[in-house]
Amino acid sequence: MFLISEGSFPGFQVPLPEAQDADLGINSVQSYQLTGSGHFSLDMKIGQNGIRNPELVLEKSLDREEQSVYELILTATDGGDPVRSGTIQIKVKVLDANDNAPIFTQSSYEVNIWENMPIGSSILQVSATDLDEGINGEVKYFLKKTTLSHFPMFAMNSTTGEITLTGNLDYEESSSYELEVQAKDGGGLSDRSKVIIFIGDLNDNAPVLAVTFATKAILESSPPGTVIAILNVRDQDAGVNGEIALCGTFSFPILGCSGVCYLFWCVVWFAWWVCRFWCWAWIFLFLVRCAFCPPLGVSVCFAWLYATFVCFSEMCF
Repeated sequence: MFLISEGSFPGFQVPLPEAQDADLGINSVQSYQLTGSGHFSLDMKIGQNGIRNPELVLEKSLDREEQSVYELILTATDGGDPVRSGTIQIKVKVLDANDNAPIFTQSSYEVNIWENMPIGSSILQVSATDLDEGINGEVKYFLKKTTLSHFPMFAMNSTTGEITLTGNLDYEESSSYELEVQAKDGGGLSDRSKVIIFIGDLNDNAPVLAVTFATKAILESSPPGTVIAILNVRDQDAGVNGEIALCGTFSFPILGCSGVCYLFWCVVWFAWWVCRFWCWAWIFLFLVRCAFCPPLGVSVCFAWLYATFVCFSEMCF
């Protein structure tokens, strides 16, 4: 068997075995013929002793991935009458050269995961193929971190291409990650692909309520529409998890909302005839909760004295 690298250039020559003939002169070996493939031809070298030495000549470039073995027939013919000949099989094995880079099965990968995924969980497995053999076809995987913030979050198995979670996710800090992965073979050729990880939001943040304004007392002469408190409510969650519902224990209307910051105005709508002799104090309990089920909530309690000369206020959370 003859070994020729697929990286060999046309014109490359390999000496072939000589045919033996016990006859002498014209009855000895006079010519050789090669058949079996157009990739090879035959060249004849004449030695000082007049012996013909055949050589295999590469005519076309080889590609091991297309054909790794060639089986040729070498025929030697003498000059006698009748002409006699002999044949031998020539097997040529094409050695692999690192002429193929790894190729990812996808130019980009996308995956959706929840922000409460446990550390150590498998996120995604990428894959690349290399048509070369041996060390030239062995593919190793590497995670190319695009930002420093990605460094503690993900890890990649260099053999299997599996990406695992190594840090705690938080949708409110980052709703997605974009990573670059690299596949490299033993000869140094490589390919790159992109991995986009989308983080799903969970209802893991309760609304935060702040009282930006609250009157200490309500005069019995206060007209309907008087603002008695302004509450500022924020929820860091997104979508339905960030929608806020506000309810109270007394029938005062709640007005106004804007964006992710909700402003609630508690307004006096009672008629002017409600006086301190009928009710000397009002106590209100407001519950603020997100609309998603199960809801997370926070409450605030107000107490207002219904008089013109004595007042108190109390807030409890």
